[in-house]
Amino acid sequence: MKFNRIEKEPSVKLFDGERWLIITGLIGLTLSIGIALFIFFQGHIRLPEGDMKDAFSFNAAIGIFILSIAAILPLVRFSDRKRKVIRWFFIVASIYSYVIETVQNFRGINPRFSRVGTEIDIVAGILFGVISLVLVALAVILMIHFFRIKSPYERPLLILGIRYAFLSVFVANIAGIWMIILQDRLTGDAGNLIVLHGLGFHALQTLILPAWLLEKAQVKDRIKNRLIHSGSIAWLLMILLIGIHTGFGRSVFELTILPIFGSVLFFIWLASVISAFVFFIKPKSDNNLPIDQPPLTQQNR
Repeated sequence: MKFNRIEKEPSVKLFDGERWLIITGLIGLTLSIGIALFIFFQGHIRLPEGDMKDAFSFNAAIGIFILSIAAILPLVRFSDRKRKVIRWFFIVASIYSYVIETVQNFRGINPRFSRVGTEIDIVAGILFGVISLVLVALAVILMIHFFRIKSPYERPLLILGIRYAFLSVFVANIAGIWMIILQDRLTGDAGNLIVLHGLGFHALQTLILPAWLLEKAQVKDRIKNRLIHSGSIAWLLMILLIGIHTGFGRSVFELTILPIFGSVLFFIWLASVISAFVFFIKPKSDNNLPIDQPPLTQQNR
């Protein structure tokens, strides 16, 4: 156990005991780097259906996702046995996903919705969909457990950010199931569900990082909570608007009312992140003083 230098509360270390999840995440990032080099020399199109850009972005996204899970899993208060089961479900699902996404695209086969593949390719794609649902179920399990943690609990600011992040991940999972049902990522004339899916999952970084910065900052607790709430709510509303707009079959990059309002919400979130970073790097006059207590003067010592 270590102690937060500002709030003097015991805290569980991020990534503690999650060596294999960390390795699994790094495998995805390493694969994405290798694929980027392949694309540079060979191009990204692999006929008839493959696109190595998809493999690059997928492996990088899963790698970052698994590293994020490795960071927060020690905070969820699972028993050792349950935590081990969850860990290995994540690892096995991720490894299969890396392999099928990379190998099939390299072979020129769409790993999910192939129209030219053999029966084996179709079965592999169906299994890929099942694996995706397993990842959805694991994310829901973690979300439920983080919301069921009762106070007082360790690292409350981080737990708050994680709860908001999993609400965003829940929306991303809905987009993922939507794509499975459609057997495609496109909807309507110009809607692309992958934007909603990707942004929703990246809340595990965009909403947790500010909370981590703020728990180390020397600033009043009410300011910390306001920043986390305002930034996270803005992010969730942005995700909701993107989902509605995509559901209408419209591109989120067009200059209409919903994307414009979503952009405003994005900048509200960004302002909260910048504020958290500023408070984080702000010089600390006396780390041993309570936050709300002014420094002692020579007269009142």
